[in-house]
Formats: sequence, structure tokens, C-alpha cells
Amino acid sequence: MKVLRVVTAVCLVSVLFLAGCNSSSDEDSIVIYDGQFSEMRIIHQMAKMLVEEHTDLTVDIRDEMSPVNSYNELVKGNADLMNSYDGTLLTTFLHLDPTDVPDGQSLYDFVNEVAMEESQVRLLDKLGINNTYAIAVPQHIADEYDLNTTSDLIPVAGELVFGAEHEFFSQEGSAKYNPFVDFYGLEFKEGKAIDIGLKYSAVESGNIDVTVAYATDGLNKKAKLKILEDDQQFFPEYNGAVLVRDDLFERFEDVAPNLEEVLNMLGGIFTDEIMVDLTYDIDVNGRTVEEVAREFLQSEGLIE
Repeated sequence: MKVLRVVTAVCLVSVLFLAGCNSSSDEDSIVIYDGQFSEMRIIHQMAKMLVEEHTDLTVDIRDEMSPVNSYNELVKGNADLMNSYDGTLLTTFLHLDPTDVPDGQSLYDFVNEVAMEESQVRLLDKLGINNTYAIAVPQHIADEYDLNTTSDLIPVAGELVFGAEHEFFSQEGSAKYNPFVDFYGLEFKEGKAIDIGLKYSAVESGNIDVTVAYATDGLNKKAKLKILEDDQQFFPEYNGAVLVRDDLFERFEDVAPNLEEVLNMLGGIFTDEIMVDLTYDIDVNGRTVEEVAREFLQSEGLIE
């Protein structure tokens, strides 16, 4: 019995020692849960490269999560930062509408104030992209029905099948399928929720006629989609920015006093066209996120 107790005690001490080691190593590591889209993965990889190049910190990019789950982990303190958008913060995470933004205040400034007050998170500098939702159709559908604006869909929607990823059909946020069709008065022949990895092949094979796209998605170019003008301005802006816990820079002040400055190196260096080309390189040309991210940062002179 004494031997068993000694062995148990030794094991317990070993576990505690290992836990202590892991805890100390985490003290100099930033945690990111990766995104489901190439654009998010690119920004996360660039953040990792910049931080590891210009500070003594390491960055741990973990398995991907949905944006909502990643945001929840951020708020709970289980993650440190994520790529996001002011429009997503407004409609999906804070459950507000563009009409809630006070006159004279930008959406970006408003959501930062609310997010800080409610959840102690905030957006860093804008990246320079507006990755807003956009309604898109194959060019042959646009030609057949003479579609240029979203309102042009109203008289012909009953002949068309709308398809998009499951997230667009969720109830998380106001900029989703049901509020969208109600706002425009659209009655599609069918609304299909499909796996995001199958969306563009479904468009190209003719299984769906209308979809929701993201303005900076390189697959739009591959699928030869025509983006319809959001003529009634249903979708808000989606300015890309790194979303961080407000205590991030205080926690790492001793080891990386320049951390906020380093992460803000990403501010303003993109355009929608640049991001389309970067995601096209990954999703169509088959290059890795690491290759594309490193090459771009080197071209900008931000890493060796």
C-alpha cells in the first residue's frame, strides 16, 4: 500500500511539473484558432510571421473554428486574436444592425466602442479591404435574365435556386439569408444550405443559380461570377481588421512592448484586388497559405 502511495505521489508531482512547464511556455505564446476561409488563414499566418520576426513571442495557430466559436473563445480568454470584420462584429457577434450606428459615427468606431464595453475586445487598424457579402450569379444567368442589381432578381427569383454555405442560413446575425430575402422581397424557387467546400462547384455545375460571395474571394474569378450591385444597401461594410483581447498588450508588455505596433504592420497594406489575387493563389493555384503569406510580406519589406 505504501509503495502504491509513493508511486501515486510521484505521478502526481510529475503531472504538476509538466503542467507547470506547459503553463510557462504558454506565457510567451499567442493563441489563434484558424479560420475556415483562405483570407482568414492568410491574415493569421501573416500575424504569426510578423510577431515571430519582430518580437520574442511565438504564435500557436490551432485547428480551425467557425467565426462565432472563435469569437466565443476569444471573449472567454482561450484565444488572443483573430481576423475579423467590423460588419461581422456588428451583426453576428454583437447582434446589432447598421441602423444602430449613430449618425456621424463610422460603423468601425461604433462596434469598437460597443465591443470594448461588452466583451473587452477591439479591432486594430483596418487592413484596407472591404470583404462584404455580395450576391453573385454565373455570367450566363446574368445575361439570360439581364441581372445587374439585386433588385433585378425580384421578378425572376421563383425560377432560380439560391445556395450558400450553412453559416449564411444560420440565425447568428442580421445579415443572413432570411433577413436578406425578406428585405428585398425575394421568393426563390429553393434555398439550399450546402457545404462551403462544395459551393463553387455547385455553381459551376448548375445545381444552384444564385449565391452569396465575398468581395475578396479569388474563387469568384475562377467561377466567372458576376457580382450584383446591392442597390438597396442591405449588407453593411465588412472592413477587415485583427480583433484582439484588450488585455493582450498588457499581458505581453515585458516580453513584447512593441506587439501592437507589430500587428498593426498589417494595417492598410491590402486592397480588395490584392486579396483576390492572394486567395486565388491558394484556392485555385494550389499554393500553401505559408508560401503566399511569406512572399507577400517579403514583397512589402515587412519580414526578411
